[in-house]
Amino acid sequence: MASPAGSWWLVLIWTYLGVSLVCSDPTYETRYFDQKIDHFGFAEDATFKQRYLVSETHWKKPGGPILFYTGNEGDITLFSNNTGFMWDKAKEFGAMLVFAEHRYYGESMPYGNLSFNDPIHLNYLTSEQALADFAVLIRFIKESADAEHSPVIAIGGSYGGMLAAWMRIKYPHVIVGALAASAPIWQFEDLVPCNLFYQIVTNDFKKSGSGCAESVSKSWAAINRMAETDDGIRWMSSTFHMCSPLKCKEDVAMMKSWLSDIWINLAMVDYPYPASFLEPLPAWPIKEVCKHLKNPNLDDKGLLQNVFQALNVYFNYTGGTPCLNTSQTAVGSLSDLGWNYQACTEMVMPFCSDGVNDMFEPQKWDFKTYSDECYKQWGVRPREKWITTMYGGKNISSASNILFSNGDLDPWSAGGVKQSLSDSLVAILIPDGAHHLDLRSNSDFDPKSVIEARALEVAYMKKWIEEYRQQLNIQDF
Repeated sequence: MASPAGSWWLVLIWTYLGVSLVCSDPTYETRYFDQKIDHFGFAEDATFKQRYLVSETHWKKPGGPILFYTGNEGDITLFSNNTGFMWDKAKEFGAMLVFAEHRYYGESMPYGNLSFNDPIHLNYLTSEQALADFAVLIRFIKESADAEHSPVIAIGGSYGGMLAAWMRIKYPHVIVGALAASAPIWQFEDLVPCNLFYQIVTNDFKKSGSGCAESVSKSWAAINRMAETDDGIRWMSSTFHMCSPLKCKEDVAMMKSWLSDIWINLAMVDYPYPASFLEPLPAWPIKEVCKHLKNPNLDDKGLLQNVFQALNVYFNYTGGTPCLNTSQTAVGSLSDLGWNYQACTEMVMPFCSDGVNDMFEPQKWDFKTYSDECYKQWGVRPREKWITTMYGGKNISSASNILFSNGDLDPWSAGGVKQSLSDSLVAILIPDGAHHLDLRSNSDFDPKSVIEARALEVAYMKKWIEEYRQQLNIQDF
């Protein structure tokens, strides 16, 4: 997937950006469940195999809790192997772990190889259908695994975090609570300023080195000036070691979009230890990048040569990348195809930049242009207000037992819940945290703020479990 900086129909990256700290006990069984393709109608009665992963290694049955990961837009094994928090806490909770794959991702294809053929086959790729999948699957697991009285807690990061929160809102009888990490449930309509996302990225670069954000800001004009001549375009192709040489201004525009994506990705994956989940990166990678971007006052060629050196931190930290490819983005095993469709239907997130309060080229939010691009690609029109209609926007005070965790370094916190809304709709802030750092495995390099956040999350989860068990006792279960 592309980030908000890319083409309008490539609205966002839900990069499950994580570190390569593999969980301590990643043993699980792979299972499949027959799900209805359409939960809300009756004409389409077919089913598909939904994949899910289960670990019962530490489960204390009967009655032990179930920690249920609400799968994102990618292969579910990716999330299982990189959600160390669940594995680290399984023994402490005596919990069964379940990682449920999202429909239309990984192996869970409702129409097999035809799933992405046309809008008719894609019609059932929605968050509502995915949440219904999770609810039906949980009921099946509880009925078939002697887990009828096991409290279930939904856990997810990024889009998965949004799904965890929305599941508690829509299916409070199915789960007792939700941990929604880096979940921008308010990045819709005008609930938050559309330029806040880019401002957070810019602040990360400002804090990481003198002259760094200003160098990026000035690089756009330098690229534009170089692109005015064929010699300038050839020079950039050579300087940036492009796998495919730039040939025209359209290629240069794609290059700038690609560069924007990289700066955004770095902000999301600005972790305090080396990461190799998507690209091998050093600890605090933005600081390493900014070492090459100290002087924003160089001439165009000097500035762009430094930009190339900064890019090498991202794409060539280990020295094994012979050339740079503008079609290469850090998406790992995530599916840009499926998410692009979702972004062109119900996941309409406004983004904009002004080039003054951020380091990006000015870019207005234009829903009509966005809609036209979606129709050109998919033959569908996005529904701008559907998500807030479906899930309530900021009017969620009737919900309960949801933890919203956000890191100050994470640009997606722009659309996150960062102030508690009630005693049970709790915001947890992680000043030194990038994209859902709290869902990563424990590390000796963890900042104090994430250690404290995890401890608070565990305390709330135990509280929900205890309240659930007290209710069972009251009801003579």
